[in-house]
Amino acid sequence: MKLWVVFLKTLREFRRDVLVLVLSVIFAPLFVVFYWAITAGGSTTYAVLVANQDQGALQTDGSRLNGGSEVVGAIQKLVYADGQAMMKVEMVADRAAGEPRLKDHSAALLLVIPADFSRTLASTGGGNAKSAAGSPVTFVGDLTNPAYAVAGILVNAALEETIQAATGQQRPVQVTEEALGASGARTEFENYVPGLLIFAVIMLIFLTAMTVAREVEGGTLRRLQLARLPAADLLGGISLAMLLIGVLSVVITFGVASLLGFHSQGPLWVAVLVGGMTCLSVIGAGLLVAAFSRSVAQAFVIANFPLALFMFFSGVIYPLKPLVLGTVAGRAISLYDLLPATHGVAALNKVLVLGDGLGQVGYELISLLILSAVYFALGAFFFQRRHLNLGG
Repeated sequence: MKLWVVFLKTLREFRRDVLVLVLSVIFAPLFVVFYWAITAGGSTTYAVLVANQDQGALQTDGSRLNGGSEVVGAIQKLVYADGQAMMKVEMVADRAAGEPRLKDHSAALLLVIPADFSRTLASTGGGNAKSAAGSPVTFVGDLTNPAYAVAGILVNAALEETIQAATGQQRPVQVTEEALGASGARTEFENYVPGLLIFAVIMLIFLTAMTVAREVEGGTLRRLQLARLPAADLLGGISLAMLLIGVLSVVITFGVASLLGFHSQGPLWVAVLVGGMTCLSVIGAGLLVAAFSRSVAQAFVIANFPLALFMFFSGVIYPLKPLVLGTVAGRAISLYDLLPATHGVAALNKVLVLGDGLGQVGYELISLLILSAVYFALGAFFFQRRHLNLGG
């Protein structure tokens, strides 16, 4: 009977803290959604860019061979057992037009088919030659992108099939691979550094939320209410302190990584700027968590939810297929773009691995600035309403 009394008492206490209860219950289902997002509910379809410069050629029987188009057709025919396409082929004019998509990871691979591709196949048809002196077919991509490796294997299979059917030979056409930036020369350790840096920044959400919650739990807010201190002043002062700690953490992390053999391909100050801007957004999220927390312990529990979102849905751990909401100025906007870590990882990868500078990460920096302003404004608004009770 006493057990039943304790059981009912515990349930009543949960009713006092419904938010923590709900977050605890839906945490596991969140990971189900995460794995669904990785596969888009089925199997992954890889975006492949093709710059088909092939001009075609006449064969000895008088028929015209368009080898480039046949390669594109073979790639498009690759499907999973359930009929879902493995590849989504998009045509581009040349390499320069495709590289920005590769850097943004909105495409996995760029296939450049040379102008003399069909002539090379026609000259080696019937097994009359072992090799040709034609221009090579080129695979271009970010070798640190896991999707590139998978897409490369599949595209190469389609290419081999087309060549074999046209010439009866396995490889009369040379195939070369060109890595973006220094992505082909990075060690496994160096490939992990951008994600590790963002992971370190994400942890600020705990420190920020718990610092503000300590003010609530310790009764400091009573004095602030009498002084009618605006929430923006309180949260702004705490945010500046958190930003200093965050930037210091980024700089120290870069220093340790450098001592262990890491080398940045782009300007290091740009990478630090990206880290600082990401800190601002994460701090804003921490303030929002604190607005719904009455104690340090509660802030710790609630902060785990956005932490999981930032870690698993932003590409820090595993690249996700974008859930496109629309386009702005010709650029696809994904649901995951609402998470600051998404832009932080993308920008750091461009700077540290691909060697880009400030001009190439402008979109990510602007996105981080907007997200920082939105998160901070929401945190200040809800904190004012829930804790300072000054009626806005």
